[in-house]
Amino acid sequence: MLLRALFQRPAPVSAADGQVGASYRLDRIDLDHVRRYNAAFGFPGDAIPLTFLYLLAQRAQLATMLARPIPFRIPGLIHVENRLAMHGPVFLDAPLALTTTLQLPPAAPNGALHCVLETRAFDGERLVFSCDSTYLIQRGSRAGRAAAPQPDTPSGQALGGWTVASDAGRRYAALSGDWNPIHLWPWTARLMGMRTPIIHGAHTLATACSLLQAESGQEPVSVWCRFRQPVPLGANVALFAGLAEDRFTALCNGRVAIEGGSSATPAPSPAAVAHPAAE
Repeated sequence: MLLRALFQRPAPVSAADGQVGASYRLDRIDLDHVRRYNAAFGFPGDAIPLTFLYLLAQRAQLATMLARPIPFRIPGLIHVENRLAMHGPVFLDAPLALTTTLQLPPAAPNGALHCVLETRAFDGERLVFSCDSTYLIQRGSRAGRAAAPQPDTPSGQALGGWTVASDAGRRYAALSGDWNPIHLWPWTARLMGMRTPIIHGAHTLATACSLLQAESGQEPVSVWCRFRQPVPLGANVALFAGLAEDRFTALCNGRVAIEGGSSATPAPSPAAVAHPAAE
């Protein structure tokens, strides 16, 4: 998939008008993969954490972008927002049908372009989990931005922090399968227009959810987050529980890196993406 993504050429916009969609089948979830993921982030036991499901959704999302004409390149995409929810129990040996649609919203007022990938996983006719991921395709104009933004002031209770190891991008890539060059080495990040390599947003989210779970003693079954600032490899991150019970914020270098909310209560089912007929 990595090689195909590196050499895939963008299609003309007209070839990707409207929604792009594809469906795939996952025969089973690998218990050893779950255990390695839990060990990496400190999740207890062999239970499937909510954030692990993003790895399954991301594979389906990448496969969808590779299988259909899209008017942008996949390497260099920046994860800016995500919503993830369990809608029922997830079983290791139950096959899952993963259906993904890709949408291209109109450009933002500053010219920024995004794509939105919506994935739904079904066990038979039962919706098991959903994942909506928003990626930045093209940065907007910097006109009017403050040259030196003031540091953000966190609110709520400090829950602890962590240091992102210099090789964390490569180790998470090996765990997740996401080998986006912006996360690996300084030279690969610069090739993609980044000044320094940054950690995957899903890595920051998983670390935050692990700390939140350890603090509350409850396993989150839904989470949403906005990735506001990139987290460079080697940086320190501090996590805060917001004033609202389900809110959290992570700061890096004095700026909000991610903000979001989580819940131990099952989320209502999202707008339905049609479940494919059994293949």
